[in-house]
Amino acid sequence: DVSFSVAPGEVVGLIGPNGAGKTTLVNLISGVHRLSAGMIFFEGRRIDGLRPHRIARLGIARTFQIVQPFPRMSVLDNVATAALFAGGSRDPGEARARAAEQLAFVGLADVAAQPAGILTLAARKRLELAKSLAMKPRVLLLDEVNAGLNPAEIAVALGLIQRLAERGLTILIIEHLMKVVVTACARVIVLHHGELLADGRPDEIVRDARVVEAYLGSRFARAHGSPR
Repeated sequence: DVSFSVAPGEVVGLIGPNGAGKTTLVNLISGVHRLSAGMIFFEGRRIDGLRPHRIARLGIARTFQIVQPFPRMSVLDNVATAALFAGGSRDPGEARARAAEQLAFVGLADVAAQPAGILTLAARKRLELAKSLAMKPRVLLLDEVNAGLNPAEIAVALGLIQRLAERGLTILIIEHLMKVVVTACARVIVLHHGELLADGRPDEIVRDARVVEAYLGSRFARAHGSPR
């Protein structure tokens, strides 16, 4: 019974306790899991039941919380694979050109020829983003792109997200760091035990007593002026 919509160009945060259903929701939207009930529509077309590659080719790209690049392939060819098989590139040359463009955007151009398996976690996260962007998405689903990163690396990732938002890309981002949510998102959806707990602006969400009780905690509430 989780129902919501995302408008074109909107950046929406998806938060909630561990086990709330955030990644499951993204897996349902992207076709990794099949629905047992309900419907999903994208631009007026029903997409639940479609295979993941079909959904990707419609313009919905996603990153994965656990990043698993093709370790022996070059960084460039990891991204070119996404462009070729899900992004509509007509040949490997065009796919590599698009890959190079996205690697430059995420700051990995200098390691394009290196095998992806040697990258640090922060670099693998940026590679994952480059792969999703090479698919020419209209909607981007980001699953904890900042998990495991230090503050400096998080600042870089947040800057990339903000630049994508400025382009008008529609983004749904799963995130535990409220600093990122408040900075990057115009709207926040809160899940709890697989149910929609709240949906509103960040300033509303951080003051919602139900969200404080289920997720944010009293210390966060006091720091942000919540009534609880």
